[in-house]
Amino acid sequence: MSPGTLARLAVAGNRTDVARVTLTALSAVLATLAGLAALTVLAIRKPPGHAWQQSEQYVNALLREPGLRGGTAFALVMLTIPVLALAGQSARLGAPERDRRLAALRLAGATPGQVTRIVMLETGLASLAGTLVGLAAYLVGRELLHRPDANGQLVLPTDVLPWKPAMAAVVLGLPLVAAMATSVMLRRVTTTPLGVFRRAGRSGSPRPWPALLIGLGVLAVALVEPIRWALQGARVDWLGMVLLVGIFAAVMGVVVGTGWISYLAGRVLHRRARGPAALLAARRLTDDPWAGSRTFAALLAAVIIGAGAAAFRASFLLRAQIEREESRVAGYGDEAGPLNSFYLTTVDLVDLAVAVALIIAAAGLLVTLVEGIVSRRRGYAMLVANGVPRATIGASILWQVLAPVVPAVLVALGVGYAIGRLYVGDTGRDGRTPGVPLEQLALLGAGAVVAVLATVGLGLLFLRGNTAVEELRAT
Repeated sequence: MSPGTLARLAVAGNRTDVARVTLTALSAVLATLAGLAALTVLAIRKPPGHAWQQSEQYVNALLREPGLRGGTAFALVMLTIPVLALAGQSARLGAPERDRRLAALRLAGATPGQVTRIVMLETGLASLAGTLVGLAAYLVGRELLHRPDANGQLVLPTDVLPWKPAMAAVVLGLPLVAAMATSVMLRRVTTTPLGVFRRAGRSGSPRPWPALLIGLGVLAVALVEPIRWALQGARVDWLGMVLLVGIFAAVMGVVVGTGWISYLAGRVLHRRARGPAALLAARRLTDDPWAGSRTFAALLAAVIIGAGAAAFRASFLLRAQIEREESRVAGYGDEAGPLNSFYLTTVDLVDLAVAVALIIAAAGLLVTLVEGIVSRRRGYAMLVANGVPRATIGASILWQVLAPVVPAVLVALGVGYAIGRLYVGDTGRDGRTPGVPLEQLALLGAGAVVAVLATVGLGLLFLRGNTAVEELRAT
């Protein structure tokens, strides 16, 4: 099969395929912008002078101080996690129609390898288009946002450009990674002329072993500061890696543990529920409990980071209060030091990043929800034809989403706050410790649940059109 034929088959398809390709390209645009922004921060040149000489041409201290740029770039890279999750969930959109198209290609004489290359090329071309659009948006935005203030300072580092090979690696590497990820996912798929068959995934009921992973992650974070104090004077650069591994382990424990929460919620619903909607949701939750881990991964990771930021905010507020009290006693007025103001501004930026991550995660959840309704439309249409009200089906979908996500969000809030609180330790020199920021944690948890509810409401708009009697026809 010639490359031109492969390309034509890769871009062929119906409106659902167009939607999948568009969402994949949009995800690539967002990931490219985040990656290029991180490279731009790292490309800021240090002015002549000592090692901590600041770049005074920037307004924000996150860009001025060389010691903070690495963390800023890391935070920008972390923003790509919900974007990549959105891309992975978009790849599932329209799976039944794509499966039939691939089976038709096999029936027409295509080999399994050629079918795999067609799917890889579809993802790769969509991602490449997205990265090129992202590159163009970055270059245009760089020119439009280059507006020095009255002091000649810049809000963003629009005066520097990343190393061109690094930019090329982002623009060309993301499509390559997307195509390779597609190839890995297709290892569990067998395409035949009679259809597409997927090998069985995880079987059996989930176990609560992810709680051990959460405990080990929180313990690793709790030991960072004691080890640093015990090894004063020695090089402890490796503690940063311990901290990252601990946070990653805790996040993975919460995400994977959502499968066990879903299974447990399904069993409780099956025992206690009396209505048909809750019983339908209970069966779905117990049949595929791992769907929650796949669907809510980015959302829960954002909640954990937001809860950790709330713990840091409470610590900085206490420090600012102590500094004001000491300043009043010393007769210097009622002002806190500039350092705490900088930290509070940084936490505000973290909260903004968490809000953006929640929005992207909600978009991914919407894609997954719509894909689930479309892929099961014949079953839903059969239920409606047998007299089941559409409202009952909609309520079952709502139960299926909320039953695992509410306890999972509570667990994520607890884990995130525990990580932040253990890391900051005691704040006050007089033994005072920061209080639990219940209001901010409640706002974060409620925001995540409301985002899920809004997503479910939008997804249910597709229910009526996909439960018509015409869906019972063989396709």
